[in-house]
Parts: sequence; C-alpha cells; structure tokens
Amino acid sequence: MGHNKAFVKIAVGLAFLVIGLFPCLALAQAAVALEADDQYQFAESYFHRGEYFRAVGEYERFIHFFPQDERVAAAMFNIGESYFKGEQFRQAISAFEAVIDAYPGTDLEIRAYFMISDSHVQAGHFAGALLALDNLLRLTQDPDVKDEIYYRQGWIYLDMDQWEKAEASFEKISSKNRETYRLKDLSEDLNKKKDLKLKNPRAAGVLAVIPGAGHLYVGRYQDAFVAFLLNGVMIWAAVEAFDNDNEGLGALLTLFEIGFYSGNIYSAVSSAHKHNRQRKEGSLQYLKDHSKVRLSARPAHSGYTMALSCEISF
Repeated sequence: MGHNKAFVKIAVGLAFLVIGLFPCLALAQAAVALEADDQYQFAESYFHRGEYFRAVGEYERFIHFFPQDERVAAAMFNIGESYFKGEQFRQAISAFEAVIDAYPGTDLEIRAYFMISDSHVQAGHFAGALLALDNLLRLTQDPDVKDEIYYRQGWIYLDMDQWEKAEASFEKISSKNRETYRLKDLSEDLNKKKDLKLKNPRAAGVLAVIPGAGHLYVGRYQDAFVAFLLNGVMIWAAVEAFDNDNEGLGALLTLFEIGFYSGNIYSAVSSAHKHNRQRKEGSLQYLKDHSKVRLSARPAHSGYTMALSCEISF
C-alpha cells in the first residue's frame, strides 16, 4: 500500500508538471514569433532610414536565427538592395546571385536578374548589364518579362551611345505593352534627338591652322579670340626680333609660338569632342526625364511588387 501511494503521488506530480509546461511552451512559441517580427522590422527600419549597411547586418541576423521564416527570401533580396542603394555594386551583385541560386524559377529570381543588370549599369559595366538580361531572356517564357528585358536593353544601348541598337530593342516589345512603355512618345523623342548637330573634330583641327578658327567653328568665341590674339602677338614679336637681328630672342619666341600654335590645334579638337559629349549627354538626359518609364521592384514577404511610373518634365 505504501508503494502504491508513493506511485500515485509521483504520477500526480508529473501530470501537474506536464500541464504546467503547456502554457510555458505556448508562451515560448509566441516569444519566438514576436522576436522574429521585431528582428525583421528592426532591419526594415534601418533600410528605410537609409542606414543600408546596418540593415544588411540585421537582415543577415534575421536569416541566421529564423531560417524557416517565410520572409527569408525577402530578407535576402533586401540585402542586395541595401548594397545597391549603398553603392556597393559588387556586393549587390553577389547578394542577388545568391537569391537566384536559392529561388530558381520564381518571380524573385526575375527581379534579382534585373537588379544585377541595374548594378552593372550603375557601376558603368554595360556589357555585364546586357549579359544579365540576356541570361534572363534565355530562362523566361513570360512575354511581359521579355518586354521588360527589351525595354531595359534599349536604355542601356542609349547609355552606350548605340541609338540604332536601342531602337531595335524597343521595336521588339509586343504590341500589348507598347502603350505601357510609352513607346510612341519615346520614338518621337528619339527622332527629334537623333540630329544632334555634332561638330567634326577633324574639321576643327584643320580650321585651327588659322589660330582661333577651330574654336570659332565649335562655338567657343572667347577662346577663339584669345587664341587669335596670343598667336598673333607671338608671331609678330618673333618677326620683329629677327628683323632687329636678335636671333636668340627670335628663336626663343618661335619656340614658344610653336607650343602655343600646337596647343591651339589640340584645344580646338578637344573642344569639338567636349561639345559632342555634352550634346549627347544632354539629349540622353532629356529622354530620361521626359519619356522614360521608371521600373521599380521590392519583394513582399514571399514575392515582389512592381510599379511603373512616368516622369515627365516640360
């Protein structure tokens, strides 16, 4: 009987212990869920405040402690975007490549390819940007994704000053999305901006044989006047020195004049190149400000959202 009573006491004690553990386990699960929410929101707060490198650390901490959370995919993508916004483009590319490896065949993979292309563009590596889009083009069968690829490729070609290839890319966009990308307006603007009235650097150099004429051709009137005046004065001074039998001074002035004269030709050619570069950059910026559709994407918990917006200036 004594043994039975002891057994009953032990059983009752264990029962109370188990019953008491259930609330504790429930509270522990709630605490973990709350901690995951807090950690993710903490990372997001850094991101939205523009403290991108701190955001990277907090997203990585979230992934480490909560690897089964459904927001891990978004956190991985946001790490890449944080590096991108922090202008660390090489790290951004690596982060987006990790997204592609982890989530093949998903919408997130598509956005990662686009962000890799954007990272290359921002770094000035246009060939890498085009390659990323070509890789995505081979993977996708979605006509909307293909149209976005063609649109992005067109703008990259414009950045590369390859207007014919840009137009060819825009023409590949399907009829159903041509209005979405405002291709009619873009085509009209491209036609307007094709004739940039560029200056011929070779012509500027030939004209510069007459001091100041090369700069006059480029439209740099003050430089033209200075070049004509300085070269004229130096030639006159050298001739006067030789006429006065001062060969040493004449030779020295002639030597200086050769330098001024050569510099005048070089400057005229450089001015033509600079004029052309400014015209091209100005035209491209006009197109971007006037008719480029802005593409943006940021993943939600398990996918992504895309927005199209038009920025028009008059």
